[in-house]
Amino acid sequence: MKFTKMQGIGNDYVYVNCFEEKIEDPSALAIQVSDRHFGIGSDGLILICPSEVADCEMAMYNADGSRGEMCGNGVRCVGKYMYDYGLTDKTEITVETLAGIKTLQLFVENGKVAKVRVDMGSPILTPAEIPVVAEGDKAVDEPILVDGKEYHMTCVSMGNPHAVVYVDDVDNLPIEEIGPKFENHERFPRRVNTEFVKVLDRHTVQMRVWERGSAETLACGTGACAVAVSCILNGLTEDEVTVKLLGGDLEIQWDQEKNTVYMTGPATVVFDGELK
Repeated sequence: MKFTKMQGIGNDYVYVNCFEEKIEDPSALAIQVSDRHFGIGSDGLILICPSEVADCEMAMYNADGSRGEMCGNGVRCVGKYMYDYGLTDKTEITVETLAGIKTLQLFVENGKVAKVRVDMGSPILTPAEIPVVAEGDKAVDEPILVDGKEYHMTCVSMGNPHAVVYVDDVDNLPIEEIGPKFENHERFPRRVNTEFVKVLDRHTVQMRVWERGSAETLACGTGACAVAVSCILNGLTEDEVTVKLLGGDLEIQWDQEKNTVYMTGPATVVFDGELK
């Protein structure tokens, strides 16, 4: 099996071109390739497949083998793969995901895609659709009791569920301890990705993320989008936000008139290989 390892600001996946390859058990393969000691090492597996409704389909699997609806950093790398590896010559493409069809604008430098702008669609704020157990039509600045301590969260779905929690100190947060307790909290029927955020100014925030099924990762594109939406809903930032993650920065814009979130960031090939 030929594969390509790619990363978007440190959020790394193993990509397989399923226009050419056939994968019998993607969940088992995701667990195998994600192992950083005995496998290739990644946050999961992404299959680039033919689609009847878009230029391609992205099938994303977390490191634990569970299927994910959407990955913002992953979809940027799919766009780069499609162009750089000759599956398309267009600089605007569509990608089918479990969270709907995403439109990607590819920025090409010296014949290769350097960065990608993704139309991430509309944020979902209705608790039942996220899903999160909460009263009212939105879960904004919502109290939640985790391990005996009260936090305040704002919940957003960008095709997958996110809980955004504001903290005073992101760097020294014991995320390995608290992350799983949010992820598996009874108020999240399908578990949750949790972003711990510090607002630096009206245009800049810092975040760390505990991803459902993958533990802490260096970056989460849908999480950065959820953070920007949360900050705007809470009146903490303007509509365009630089989100600083461990792996780098993403530019997020929420066009409230169109109710559309745009994410712009880099996509990078790490290496190509073969797995026997």
